[in-house]
This record gives sequence, C-alpha cells and structure tokens, in this order.
Amino acid sequence: SISIARFLAKQFHLAGKDNFEQAKVDAVGDTIGDLISAYVPIRREQDATKKQELIKKFVSEELSKHLQNLDTLGKLYGNGGPFFVGNNLTWVDLFFYDVSANILQFDTNGLDTYPWLKQNREEVEKQPKIAEYLKNRPQTSF
Repeated sequence: SISIARFLAKQFHLAGKDNFEQAKVDAVGDTIGDLISAYVPIRREQDATKKQELIKKFVSEELSKHLQNLDTLGKLYGNGGPFFVGNNLTWVDLFFYDVSANILQFDTNGLDTYPWLKQNREEVEKQPKIAEYLKNRPQTSF
C-alpha cells in the first residue's frame, strides 16, 4: 500500500529531506496514483478482446496526459536533476520505475516523447543495489 511505502520511505530516508520536499514527493506519488487508477481496469479485465480495447483507449486517450503531468512535476521539483524531487532518489522514483515498467509492457514506445521520464528510469537502474537486484531477480509478469 502507499501508506506502507510512505512509512518505509521515511524510515530509510527516501521521503525527502524536509517537510516541503516530503509534500512534493507526496504530490508526485498521488499523481502516479492517478495513472494507476486509469490503468487498473486493464489489469482486471478478463476478456481478451475487451482488454485490448481498454489498452487501445488508455494509450490513445489517457497515458499521455498522465505522463505529461509527471514530466512537468519532475522538471519542476527535481532541481534540474534526473530524480523527481530535490535531485535525490526518493520512493516516488522507485514507484514510477515500477509502474512505468508495467505500462511499457503494452506500449514499448510510451516514454519516447518524455526524455526526462526515460532519464529518470535510467538513473534508477544505475543505483548500485537496484542494478544488482534487477540483474538477479526472477522474471515475473508484474
């Protein structure tokens, strides 16, 4: 849950340096939540034909709006760096990495018009412990 993610982020210093940064991190997290809310019906659909229709509609009508919002927040709050807030890795960078990985499964070009978001993913992947995990983790559909 997001509540647990926020709690753990504070415990491991991934929530922002101060209250103002934490508010920005929460704003980004809520914006990612908006993207997930638009995406969840696709995951839950059992009928393959309906699922394809939902994917097509999501990609053509919803995805760019949510990615644009995230791109704007990253540029606004990231202080010119590759991370969403304060030019430091926070839990929302990890959250976006995970969510965008799922989106890229059905729209491999989904981030092509958002170079800042692509760079964010690349920087998350460069974190030594994350890079090691990604290299050794089992491959799953989620």
